[in-house]
Amino acid sequence: MSNTYKNIPKNKLENKTVVAKKTPVLKKFLASITPVKKTTNSSSNKPLKTKILGWLWWFAWRFVAFTVVTVILLRFLPIWFTPTMLDRKFSAIGASEDSEINYEWTSYKNISKEAALAVVASEDGLFPEHFGFDFKRMYWAFRGNLKGKKLKGASTISQQVAKNVFLWQGRSYIRKGLEVYFTFLIEVFWGKKRILEVYLNVAEMGKMTFGVEAASQAYYGHSAASLSRQEAARIAAVLPSPIRFSIKNPSSYVQKRTNTIARSMRSLGGKEYIKDL
Repeated sequence: MSNTYKNIPKNKLENKTVVAKKTPVLKKFLASITPVKKTTNSSSNKPLKTKILGWLWWFAWRFVAFTVVTVILLRFLPIWFTPTMLDRKFSAIGASEDSEINYEWTSYKNISKEAALAVVASEDGLFPEHFGFDFKRMYWAFRGNLKGKKLKGASTISQQVAKNVFLWQGRSYIRKGLEVYFTFLIEVFWGKKRILEVYLNVAEMGKMTFGVEAASQAYYGHSAASLSRQEAARIAAVLPSPIRFSIKNPSSYVQKRTNTIARSMRSLGGKEYIKDL
C-alpha cells in the first residue's frame, strides 16, 4: 500500500475505494438523464413585433439623448445657419441666382427692444405668458379652417423657432409632431429671452435676408440697436410673407399693418411688457 493511504483507517479506505469505483458510473448515469442544452440564437426566436419594438426603443432613447444635448448646447452657442437658409441658398443656386445669404448673428442686448416688442405684438401677443403654445388661438384657427376660411396658422414664436432651427418647411403631421417636441425642449432649456433672441436672428425678413440685424442694415442703413418703433413695426409687418412683402418698398397693406402693430406695441405697455423675460 502506498504511503498516501498508510495512515488512513481501513474502513475509511474501503469506503473511499467504493466511491472512487462508483464515480465513473454515476457520471455516466447523470450524463444520460441530464438534458443537453441547445445553443441557439435567442434573438432569432423573438417575435417580429418584439424585434420592432426593440428597434424603436433603441432609436427613441438615442434620438432623445441627441436632441436634448443639441438643444442644451444651442442655449449658449450662436445659430450659424438653419435648414431654411440652406434651402434658400440651394434654390438660388439651382435657379442661377445670387445665393449669398444676408445674415449676422447679434446678441439680444445689441438689438433694439422695439424690435423685440414689435415681433411679439405682431406674431405672439401672449409670448411672455404661455409655455410655448397658445391653445385658445389654436382653437379659433382650427375652427376657422374647418369652416373653409383662408388657412390661418396659430404658431407661437416658440413654435416658429423650433421649426426654423431644427426642422424643415412644409406641412405634415410628422413635422408638426416634431415641432411640438422641440418647442417643449426649448421652453424648458432655453427660456423666453433666449427664444426671442434666436427668433430675432433667424427669422426670414426679406429675400435671402435673415435676422433683424441684416434687415436693418439692408433696408435702413443702420444697426438693429437703433431701430425706431416705426421701423421695427414695419419689419414685423412683413413676417407673414417676407418674400412677397417688402420692407424697403412697402405696399399699402404693409403700411396699414405697420400702423396696426405700432398701436399694439403701445397697448401692450411698450418695452416694459418684455422687460422681465
